[in-house]
Amino acid sequence: MSTALHESVALTVHAGGAAEILIDRPERHNAMSMPMYEALLTALERCQADSAIRCVMLRGAGGKSFISGTDIAYFKDFHDGQQGIAYEAFVERVIDAVERIAVPTIAVIDGWAVGGGLALATACDFRICSTGSRFGAPIAKTLSNTLSSRNIARLVASLGVPRVKRMLLLADYLSAEQAEACGFVHTVVPADQLQAQAQALAEQLMALSATTQSAVKESLRRIVVEQRLDDEDLVSAVYGSGEFRAGVAGFNRQ
Repeated sequence: MSTALHESVALTVHAGGAAEILIDRPERHNAMSMPMYEALLTALERCQADSAIRCVMLRGAGGKSFISGTDIAYFKDFHDGQQGIAYEAFVERVIDAVERIAVPTIAVIDGWAVGGGLALATACDFRICSTGSRFGAPIAKTLSNTLSSRNIARLVASLGVPRVKRMLLLADYLSAEQAEACGFVHTVVPADQLQAQAQALAEQLMALSATTQSAVKESLRRIVVEQRLDDEDLVSAVYGSGEFRAGVAGFNRQ
């Protein structure tokens, strides 16, 4: 079942438990307007609320860009730093919503993942991409703005400080092959195999323990973004779950 949440944002829930959020604005390289961000938030909230969904895939249409960040036209009326603070807080709501989804998420990348698109891809649990894809945030030679500290922390956790410095201070890009070599990308495949590879990864994830996946995702989010190590609620939820008891019983029967 497919639902259009905006003329450029659609949510499709497939049989079997996988959901797909499509950003469809290829004429603007899938650049995000504020209404598109709001529609993406709505899609994420629906995925979080639907217990039948076991995996969420995020992809961009057109074969040239995953998501190219925020539409630069949005910034033309900025005149002070407070607008920048409000903008970064709004975008953080979206990135945070991606990270907080209890089920695994996959960024399906065909082309450029830059700026806010890079941040959205980094917030996903896995990234698969086509051979021609590129990753970066060339703000030092384009807008002369910055990323929020939380988004930089996410990049550092995924790429390491030296690569992030090259990306942000030198406006350098990572190729698909470089991204795979450093572990940022799970798999690189030809573009015509990308959707099948995404579905195969989704099926692999959906066959495993949702209880474990949810707890590990939240623990990692706290460690990376909030530098928190408290976990009693997560440990209690896992060890008190029916899935854990069934796993122990099944293991003991072997």
